[in-house]
Amino acid sequence: MSSQSTGLRPWRQRWNALFQDHEIFIRTHGHVRFVRVSAVWQKRVALIAAAVLLAWAAVTVAIFVNQLLSADERAEVARKQAAATAAEARIAQYRDRVGEIAADLDERQAQLEEWQKTYFGAEALPAAADDDKTGAAADKPVETSAVDPRLPPEAQALARIEARQEAFSARLLAAVGARAAKAEGAVAKLGLDPASLVRNAAAGRGGPFIPFRGRIGAAGALGKSFAALEGALFRMEVLERTLVAIPSGQPAHVLMLSSSYGYRSDPFTGASAMHSGLDFPGPLGTPILAAAPGKVLYVGQRAGYGNVIEVDHGQGIMTRYAHLSGFTTRAGAQVAAGQQIAKMGSTGRSTGSHLHFEVRLNGVAVNPRRFLEAKADVLEVKDDARQRVGALASAATGRGTR
Repeated sequence: MSSQSTGLRPWRQRWNALFQDHEIFIRTHGHVRFVRVSAVWQKRVALIAAAVLLAWAAVTVAIFVNQLLSADERAEVARKQAAATAAEARIAQYRDRVGEIAADLDERQAQLEEWQKTYFGAEALPAAADDDKTGAAADKPVETSAVDPRLPPEAQALARIEARQEAFSARLLAAVGARAAKAEGAVAKLGLDPASLVRNAAAGRGGPFIPFRGRIGAAGALGKSFAALEGALFRMEVLERTLVAIPSGQPAHVLMLSSSYGYRSDPFTGASAMHSGLDFPGPLGTPILAAAPGKVLYVGQRAGYGNVIEVDHGQGIMTRYAHLSGFTTRAGAQVAAGQQIAKMGSTGRSTGSHLHFEVRLNGVAVNPRRFLEAKADVLEVKDDARQRVGALASAATGRGTR
């Protein structure tokens, strides 16, 4: 017999010992019955009971396990639903952000195009330095490597547009800088301080605060070149308008100059005196001409000057024409350079027929000679600036009449 059978024998004996044959006597109404319960039958009942108990236990465990699994599944489903909801929210937020950036890029593009049209018209902008070296077009597409490949396709497309706009604004900034440099050089040659002119012009600004309607924020968030454009354009326009306002035209067609600007002996007393303009002698009634375009501020008399006309040319520049014998314009009229505004005379404190011509900058008399004797290179820059400023004025007038 195998060792396995030998080892199971004690357990069989214990099992068999649990079940013995039993005889039961039952007495009912004088009758006696005999009921015999065998060990085999007891074992069968015990096995059946054990099987039922095991089946119940198995069913109970299965139900419990199923409940646990169902709870985990429900929790997993809930987690997935929450993750999906969060992902949808992120996607919606991303789409809104892309839409906002696209709208701001459209606004910036419109502003860049407006600046180019306003200040340069059909004039081509100079190519960037890199374009000159490579011979590539100014609006060449941005290399893919310049855009973060981890960005979604929509964001990559917007990044390319933004990079092209930044390149365009850099070229526009370079063109503005070149024009401002020419105007600055011409203004400096006329003896004026360009920095002071720009500073004085910037001091006279204001108005209610109306936030920019774009959603990206300040101009700095739109790129360094774009942010610098506003200041560069303001500086260029101040200098060019100053050049246009400078009275470089002869106020009278006469060849002689009887008195210069500065200290002199007074013609009446002989004492030292300050002469704040130039004196041009000529026949009575000689036409007096506006030295630059502007608006007539004053027509009348002033002590010592006699009959006077004062013309405002903008940018703080004013010309004064004195000792006149008559007027050919009125206060408030717009006059062009070279247009007759008066007639030469000898009114006021005067020793004879002549024109006293003054130029005042922000109320202070300056030497007119530097403007009237401007060299050809300065006049060329001024003429160029006059055409540009005239185009700006025409465009503004056109917009106002629409």
